[in-house]
Amino acid sequence: MYAERMGQLPPYLFARIDEMKAAKIRSGADVIDLGVGDPDLPTPDHIVNALCEAARDPRNHHYPSYAGMESYRTAVAGWYKMRFSVTLDAGKEVLALMGSKDGIAHIPEAFINPGDYVLAPSPGYPVYRTSTLFAEGKVFEMPLLSENQFLPDLSAVPKKVAKAAGLMFLNYPNNPTSAVTLPGFFDEAVDFARDHEILIVHDNAYSEIAFDGYEAPSFLSTEGAMETAIEVHSLSKTYNMTGWRIGMACGNAEIIAGLSRVKTNVDSGVFDAVQKAAVAALTGPQDCVRDACHIYQERRDVLIKGLRALGFCVEAPKATFYVWMAVDDCMKFATRLLDEAGIVVTPGIGFGSGGNGYVRFALTRSSDRIQEAVDRIGGLLS
Repeated sequence: MYAERMGQLPPYLFARIDEMKAAKIRSGADVIDLGVGDPDLPTPDHIVNALCEAARDPRNHHYPSYAGMESYRTAVAGWYKMRFSVTLDAGKEVLALMGSKDGIAHIPEAFINPGDYVLAPSPGYPVYRTSTLFAEGKVFEMPLLSENQFLPDLSAVPKKVAKAAGLMFLNYPNNPTSAVTLPGFFDEAVDFARDHEILIVHDNAYSEIAFDGYEAPSFLSTEGAMETAIEVHSLSKTYNMTGWRIGMACGNAEIIAGLSRVKTNVDSGVFDAVQKAAVAALTGPQDCVRDACHIYQERRDVLIKGLRALGFCVEAPKATFYVWMAVDDCMKFATRLLDEAGIVVTPGIGFGSGGNGYVRFALTRSSDRIQEAVDRIGGLLS
């Protein structure tokens, strides 16, 4: 019944975790979910109010623009200029997305022929792989190793693979490892892309969730990046808008045009009222973002302190709301935590072979609940 390509697709990790969690809840367990990275903080009031006002206006009840409202794309360009000092042409270098996942899922359709390679980090966001398979491309996994600060070693990509590659995904701050880029790496990536005529898609969805004074850069601020790259971003994590499905692709106009051409054939754009709320988010007060980061940092510190006290070796992340921790057997560890302690964590193997031996904690529950999770883990170990 199913097309052959369906046999290449792994079960979507987070959907499987949801099934396991639901079964545990049905059994009466008090489950602490530190698995999927869905913020528990509410969308700020000024954004919600902007949506309500726009939703009541009948002019917003029709099909939206495929590329996005001019006011939204202008707001995105203004935010990039303010935040990253990156200048964008709102008409040609900005595209509205239904979340960054939308862009990641469709970009290979525009630029990958059957049999072409896509270079994808491992561990990495699962959609890098599945979008490649839907386009009938081949995935070459670039290992993210702790000894290399979870950056891919581009010099280790075989010349034969690099020659046959059309696209490379990068993601810093990184999901799931929470690693940040190091000085010079983005320059190296641009040079690599130029040498091998590869397009780069940088997933920057976590740039605004940062701690201890760290400020994440945009890939587009790298010299030469606009010639060969786009960056996908999202309001999901920054403004607690995961369910709203609003994001953006920015960068090289030709790449943006290719992605836009695919999207005009498969969807009808983002609801105008949501775009107007996104304008309020991008142009309005940013205190809500700073407040959220303070909350996540407090949670991070509770979890790190607790895990270290239990004997685990774990780094405190500078960005994202994830903690990446080495364990002997990630599936066994995650299953035991759920079965015996009612705690959901994500086994690293779900992010690719490079995630084997790790689990990911999401800081998307209150400090009290995180402390309770630590106490439960301590009870298991004792």
